[in-house]
Amino acid sequence: MVRRNPKNPAKQPNGRGNHPSSNAGGGSGFVRIISGKWRGRKLPVKNVEGLRPTTDRVKETVFNWLAADLYQAKCLDVFAGSGGLGLEALSRQADHVTLLELDKGAAAQINLNLATLNADNATVHNTDALQYLSQTGRPFDVVFIDPPFRKDLLSDVLNKLEHNGWLNKNALIYIEAEKELGVPDVPAHWDMIKEKHAGQVSFRLYQREEK
Repeated sequence: MVRRNPKNPAKQPNGRGNHPSSNAGGGSGFVRIISGKWRGRKLPVKNVEGLRPTTDRVKETVFNWLAADLYQAKCLDVFAGSGGLGLEALSRQADHVTLLELDKGAAAQINLNLATLNADNATVHNTDALQYLSQTGRPFDVVFIDPPFRKDLLSDVLNKLEHNGWLNKNALIYIEAEKELGVPDVPAHWDMIKEKHAGQVSFRLYQREEK
């Protein structure tokens, strides 16, 4: 994994993905892989209340940020939903992706999509993310966190990731959340290196610095 320069973080401001499709131009019922070995593939999304795959516009930005860091990386998608972020990471040659999804139907659809792609380097856990992260973990290089809006889950997830051994010493953590929340309260040794807003969504990339 390529080490980023922590000396140039994005300027601090003052102050899950519920679209029916990740296609920023409209449509419903699918996510599109935008780059990598499966570029252009469209995969079905389970019709689950509250599911909002990350839009193509946001996803393209995020994976441009991560372009140098995904090759052979071990990734964790905490609230997988459609699986769009994890599938994009696999398409861009991540070594392995672990996806956590509470809804049984959504988790089953991710497994079907992985089978369609003949992807054997991903594991889907149909589980509550907070319960899963409460156990002692194994460290990941890249973590995607896109929780359901207005459920007050983010702080607990960040705390469990940091204190239960889920992060490598220089892990990258992507956080997507409703803009109204403002800047999340992250551990002091996490540096925000990228930040953008799109509509009602804010998305940020952090790097964890070794204590």
